[in-house]
Amino acid sequence: MKKAVLVVSFGTSYEETRIKTIDACENQIKETFEEYDFFRAYTSTMIIKKIAKRDQCYIDTPREALQRIYELGYDEVLIQSLHIICGDEYDKLAGQIQEYRDRFKKISVGRPLLTTIEDYEAAVKATLKELPEVKADEAIVFMGHGTTHPVFSAYCALEYAFREHGARAYVGTVEGYPTLQNVITQLQKDQVKTVYLLPFMLVAGDHAVNDMASDEEDSWHTCLRNSGFQVKVILKGLGENPHIQKLFVEHAKDCMTENNG
Repeated sequence: MKKAVLVVSFGTSYEETRIKTIDACENQIKETFEEYDFFRAYTSTMIIKKIAKRDQCYIDTPREALQRIYELGYDEVLIQSLHIICGDEYDKLAGQIQEYRDRFKKISVGRPLLTTIEDYEAAVKATLKELPEVKADEAIVFMGHGTTHPVFSAYCALEYAFREHGARAYVGTVEGYPTLQNVITQLQKDQVKTVYLLPFMLVAGDHAVNDMASDEEDSWHTCLRNSGFQVKVILKGLGENPHIQKLFVEHAKDCMTENNG
């Protein structure tokens, strides 16, 4: 049987962080599933168009990748999502996969980073391994992307999971709830003086560079400083963390043993 592995992410137009994050995750999956031919897709058509115009390099959408895999005569497809939550982008991916389920003998789909209760615990442990130790008046502040999708509560669950593991961590989002102001209110109540600010996103791309870390008037960095906190920025996407990379590999392995083909 001809076998293909398709790794799907939101994508990024920032080459430097792509190499450290998306490419790094893809390489771990490639090495684990050596008997599978590798394919890549992005769910963000905006990023696909930007890269095509700027670099004359075209990245497939999941639908386009699956059509190509089908036309090349593959029988089995392993699809691993590099999305963080089961939100709009993952729903988009799932819909496109559904269109192709009857065209292959087997389709296996690996879940996003935060799906089951156990996933939250594993992701928190993996993240904490790469974080600095904080003092009594310090805290970690994560910027999540956020969503209007019903799964927006994932970010609150994530913060709760960090607290269960003894981490003084706060989670806010760029587009959704909790907001930065929610985070600032809690930081002030807890008398935090210094925050380590970093993205809870696969890549340190546009949101991390501009909305989080820049000196723009409305960036998180600026807003936190204006609220009286000392801010230490850590501009690293989750995909740089080797422990997070391994979790995506484990999700791919898990789906191979599940009856979803």
